Amino acid sequence: MEHINYDDEPSPAELAAIEAEQPRIDAEVAWLDAEISILTADERGGPTALDWRRLRRAEARVIRETFAYLAGRSYRPTPRRAA
Repeated sequence: MEHINYDDEPSPAELAAIEAEQPRIDAEVAWLDAEISILTADERGGPTALDWRRLRRAEARVIRETFAYLAGRSYRPTPRRAA
């Protein structure tokens, strides 16, 4: 098992990877917020049409951001190990 040193700062490549994925992360957080709103809507008398619309829009945003993220990644084949 590889030992991970948590005292090291992230490398510029790791920071760039996080920055590239941040819009997708934000979309997933918004989706989670919308789902929580639906699940806790009983306290407000049930989910409203606006709650459902918010959930659908959040789901669509996650899909868009995921496709944008995947389209922006360059193809890097993994090196094969000799047998």
